[in-house]
Amino acid sequence: MVKITGIIKRSAAQAANIMPGDILVSINGHDINDVLDYMYYAAVDRLALILLRNNLKVEADIFKGEYDDLGLEFNSFLMDDKKSCHNKCIFCFIDQMPPGMRETLYFKDDDARLSFLQGNYVTLTNLSQSDVNRIIDMKLNINVSVHTTNPQLRCMMMNNRFAGEKLIYLKQMTDSGIKLNCQIVLCPGINDGSELRRTLSDLGALMPNISSIAVVPVGLSKYRDGLFKLNCFNSVTAGNAIDIIEEFQNEFLQKYESRIVFPSDEFFLIANRPLPTIEYYEDFCQYENGVGMLRSIVDEFEHALLSADYDNSKRTVSIATGYSPFDTFCSLVDMAEKKWNNLKCNVFKIKNNFFGENITVTGLITAQDLIDQLKDKNLGQELLISASMLMRDSDIFLDDLTISDVEKALNTKIVITKNDGYELLDAILGISDIRKEM
Repeated sequence: MVKITGIIKRSAAQAANIMPGDILVSINGHDINDVLDYMYYAAVDRLALILLRNNLKVEADIFKGEYDDLGLEFNSFLMDDKKSCHNKCIFCFIDQMPPGMRETLYFKDDDARLSFLQGNYVTLTNLSQSDVNRIIDMKLNINVSVHTTNPQLRCMMMNNRFAGEKLIYLKQMTDSGIKLNCQIVLCPGINDGSELRRTLSDLGALMPNISSIAVVPVGLSKYRDGLFKLNCFNSVTAGNAIDIIEEFQNEFLQKYESRIVFPSDEFFLIANRPLPTIEYYEDFCQYENGVGMLRSIVDEFEHALLSADYDNSKRTVSIATGYSPFDTFCSLVDMAEKKWNNLKCNVFKIKNNFFGENITVTGLITAQDLIDQLKDKNLGQELLISASMLMRDSDIFLDDLTISDVEKALNTKIVITKNDGYELLDAILGISDIRKEM
């Protein structure tokens, strides 16, 4: 049962005289407890609703277009509380956050509903057999944080005695046709080497319903006092991980015409290996996990250079980036400066003092680190930063400073760029409409 908080005007619900404050009990005989129940059972064109109004049963029959919105509003998107993680993973980045940050940054999400609706990854440890049955019945494709298929090792890595036995859900779901995207956070000496081979072999046995597997290196901040001892990857261990992954890629490519498993870009950067070609990443199925993101940006940037119509006006701008992608961005800037001799673009690599120097990705750079390391630099007309440094759909950095705060401190206009090579070149050149007519 879910309380209705609002009715959309001119909706099917309003026409049926449903009112705010009514309690939605069931649709077509199916109990409604959350957003998945509501979306799934309200997708048909004929609905028989049971409601409670002042503790009295009310019935409403509704006819609407299939998949049309019913017009009900609820207190929250999920209709109930978000499910938090019950694990204490040895590599969890949230456990490595400094104190005093905003409360939402410490929340550990492990909600299968958000996996289906927003692409979040879940560990399965929050799921019961009835939850899995509902996923199968509703045919919900989800994303799973696997990490290892060794039951004992999984229990250890997640500090959850049930983590190993929950692996059975992978087979139940894939046997029922559910498509899974998987993620492995790789920790040197823990789940790499022979354990990684075991995990990829076990997941390979669940094909073809494992859609993709991303392997990403563990991230270690400086706030690890009292936590499990872990090491960062180095050029040798990162190279070994790539070799194992590519060994399975070749096997999967022969069997399923897809590589299926991909190392994140960080592995190639740490191993000092060149990024693979654009074809390597197929349809970029794990792009949001940092798999192929840099290659995509490079490819887009090179294509953008071919079509850019710039008048070669004198212009100086700067880019702030993390240590990991620094060399890649320098190479892109070099190409642009060679094409336009009046263009000067400085690339500054920002040391992550906030989280610690082991954190080298751009997305975890804070405003304070930008200010401290760029305040005495000649930044030119604008400073370009990645949108990944900001909260989604906001101008707020991880340390709660804003774009305006940084602009005032550096006395420079900030330009936000997405992970897109075309947009990056437009921002460097100070233009925004080159390709709108193409």
